Order: sequence, then C-alpha cells, then structure tokens
Amino acid sequence: MVQAPPSPQPLVDAVTAALIEATVARGSGHLTADGALAVTTAPYTGRSPADRFLVVDRAQHDMVWWGDINRPMDADRAQQLATRVRAHLATREHYVLHASVNADPQYAYHIQLLSESPWHTLFAKHLFREAVAHADETITVLHAPSLQADPTQDGTRSGVFIVLDIPQRTILIGGTAYAGEIKKAVFTMLNFLLPLRGVLPMHAGVNVGVSGDAAVFFGLSGTGKTTLSTDPERPLIGDDEHGWSARGVFNFEGGCYAKTIRLSASSEPEIYRATQHFGTVLENVRVDPVSHVPDFDDISLTENGRAAYPMTYLANVDARGMCDHPRTIFMLTADAFGVLPPLSRLTPAQAMYHFVSGYTAKVAGTERGVQEPTATFSTCFGAPFMVHHPSTYAELLRQHIEAHHASVWLVNTGWIGGAYGVGQRMQLGHTRALIRAVLGGALEAVTYHTDPVFGLAMPATCPAVPAEILDPRRSWHHPAEWHHAALQLAARFRANVTQLGAQMPAHIVAGGPVVE
Repeated sequence: MVQAPPSPQPLVDAVTAALIEATVARGSGHLTADGALAVTTAPYTGRSPADRFLVVDRAQHDMVWWGDINRPMDADRAQQLATRVRAHLATREHYVLHASVNADPQYAYHIQLLSESPWHTLFAKHLFREAVAHADETITVLHAPSLQADPTQDGTRSGVFIVLDIPQRTILIGGTAYAGEIKKAVFTMLNFLLPLRGVLPMHAGVNVGVSGDAAVFFGLSGTGKTTLSTDPERPLIGDDEHGWSARGVFNFEGGCYAKTIRLSASSEPEIYRATQHFGTVLENVRVDPVSHVPDFDDISLTENGRAAYPMTYLANVDARGMCDHPRTIFMLTADAFGVLPPLSRLTPAQAMYHFVSGYTAKVAGTERGVQEPTATFSTCFGAPFMVHHPSTYAELLRQHIEAHHASVWLVNTGWIGGAYGVGQRMQLGHTRALIRAVLGGALEAVTYHTDPVFGLAMPATCPAVPAEILDPRRSWHHPAEWHHAALQLAARFRANVTQLGAQMPAHIVAGGPVVE
C-alpha cells in the first residue's frame, strides 16, 4: 500500500531573512541594490473592489450599506469556499503569521494569517503590529493567491475573491497577488466592528507635535496623505488607518504602504530612505536588471507602485502608536478643476459635508492631449472600506469634533490658476507652509474671505505663501471662468450627496455649496 506523502508543515512566524530567502528561491522576487525585496503582482496591480463580498448574520444585515461597494454572499457558499482554501493551503508549503491590529490594547484584535506566499507574509509582518496576549478576538486571514474561484459554484464575479465573513471573523483572499487586499480587507472588517464599540475608523494619517497637539490627515490616494503626515518636525503616529475612541487616537497598523510614483530623496526623504532598507517590499516597481536600482519614475508596470515597510524604518515616529484627541483635522483633496482654495476653514456642517463627500479629482489626460479631469467621490475618504452607511461614520466624527473642540480644514493639493492643462499644481512647499501655519496658530487672527459658491472661509494671508494663490478666483486669468467651473463642480457635489440616499441627515446636506 502506497502512503500519501505527509502534508507540508507550515512555517510559523518566520523571520524576515527566511521569508526573503524563500521568495528569492521560488523566483517570486529579487533583491535591489540596497536589500529591498522587489516583487510583481501582474495581472492585478491594484485592488479588485468588484470582487469583494460580505457575509453577515440576520442581526447584522440591516447595519450594512448594501450596494455596489458591499455585496452579499451566502454563508454556506462562504464556508464551502473557506474549506477549499484551507485544503489548498494544506497541500502546499505555507506560512502562518501571528500579529495584531490596533495600538490601544482596549481595542486590539489578534490577526492570524495563513498564506502560501512568503513575501505576502513579510508584507503582513510589516503592516500589522506584533502579536499581543491581551487581544480578545481573532481575525483569521486565509490567503491563496494562486487559487481561482469558480463563479458558478462560488457565486463570485470572477476567479478573484475577497470574502469577509463577519460572524466567523474570517477573511478569504484568492485569485490575486496584489498585497493591498490583505491590508484593506482587515481595515474593512474593523470598519464594521469598531463603530459598534463607539470608535470612528479613519482612512487618515496622524502626526503629533512636541506639545502633544495631534493632527489628522484625511485623504484619498494621490492627495498627499502619506507625504503630509510624514513630517520631520512632527512624530508620525501612522500614515493610513486609525481609530478615534473616547480615549484618543490609535494606529491600526505597525507599518506603512506608501505610493512610490516619482518618489525622490528631495521631495519625500523619509519615505525614500525607507525604500533602501533591507526587508522593505517594493511592489510593482521597475528595477534596473544590471544595477538593481529601483526606478520610481518608471510607470511601465503601474502607476500604483508601492513600498511596504515597518514604522521603525522611519526616523521620526511615535512607537506607541497612540496619542491624545486631535486638535486639528485636515481633509485633503487634489482638485484638478482648480476651483477649491489651497486652504479653507470649515464650519461643523461643512466638515460633515466634505467628509461624506470625500472629493478629489483624477486627471484623465494623456501625454498626447489634455482631457477633462474626472471628479471622484469616495465617502468618508474610503468608500471601498465603509460597511455601515456614511452617516454612521459622519455622526461619530461630529461627536468627537464637538467633544474635543477640533478645528477642521479643507486643503487643496491639486491645481490653482485653472484646471489641469491650464493651471499649475500646488507646490508642496506652499501646502506644507499652510499646514504649519494652522498648527502653529498663525492663522487664528488673520482676515478671512468667503468664496461665493462653496461658502468656504479662506485666509487672506499666510506666512511663506503668496497671497494671490490663497483665493482661487485671483489666481485665474478670468474670474468669470472660475465661477463657471465652480458652479459645475458644485453640481457634481450635490449629485453625489443625493445618490447617497435619503438616510443622509439634513444638517449634513446643509454644509454643501451655498448657490445653485
């Protein structure tokens, strides 16, 4: 009788060097000149939001904001798929990682990752926090990028699947090697669980001043959230995902997942240095085959190249991952229409409105010709990860702002003097000067003007910033053209808030544009 070979034993909590060696030995990655690990994830170089599904029980069903973002999956189908994933992993060499999320021990969850990929395990080792003994619950992530779903059998849209079984606290990921799915699936799970405990989950960066004055930076990809929260003068709490509880703010993660497009030592020195560390994972970044030096200007693989590294690779971080309640909140947008001011102070109603709007604009043009920018609205600055209705998160934000007297500011890191193709991108140095002026109190006593369409209060002056760029109407050659563009953008804002549904409270809608 021929006995079946024994199942491969998983490698548990492997050290960084072992995970890198295994990746290189498999031909799944190679080292750069500085010792970073370069990997590719084709054909998927970004998330697959249309392939994400939620499993809930009867009591949880009415808590979910169902639609294009949150799609249901039957519990029995999810269990069958989970059985297949576990069987798939059992027949292959795989890795187990024990970690945790949430720096505040009162809200910590244990993370158990099972993956067939050593470099994905290293990614998770960087992005999550070290395992802690006091975590009450375990979130299990079963990761099998080489396993394809069967849409007919599994009820999926394609071979890719990201399934969050909330009652079982289990996440299934397969059919895609893009590592961001691991990080964002856990974030999405927390976006359901934490509001039930009175905690606002935030897709935001956080840093803190020497006097303990914390600042929160909300923003979508490309608006400067990681860049602006990583400030050499203010220790970083975290660059992406946080919770705001009655005890203060805490980081979910233990690492950073920074975009690398056009990264340079001069523009973002801390992030650039982090890419030169042994163990950093460079995902979908072109590396010269001879010199082994990464080329962050090469976007032939994707514009979504990423670097994953632990927070300890940065020089100026707060290792606690926690801080007091923020005094200042910045909502970042890259307005490619050139309408919004570089900086404006928001009323409480405006803060709620711009929070649920989550606006930025993507440039649709190519090098051969400029096309109209595209307005993008991602509610709460993280629509793909929001499980409850946006008003749930907005109400939590309102409660915290009122209880802790935080000021809220809208920051446009996009275009001034005209739309993309006519105007110019806001200089990073000017944006930093505006933010430092707010944090230093330099704008408390200056005169403010109100723009006539959105009703935004704009400072008339700011140290180290030309006065003519503070009011976008003055930076356009023809103010009437600005007014026309502003009315068009205002209409887009209204249409977006309308499609969020009748559940949106009137006091939030009232914070929108002031003219039709």
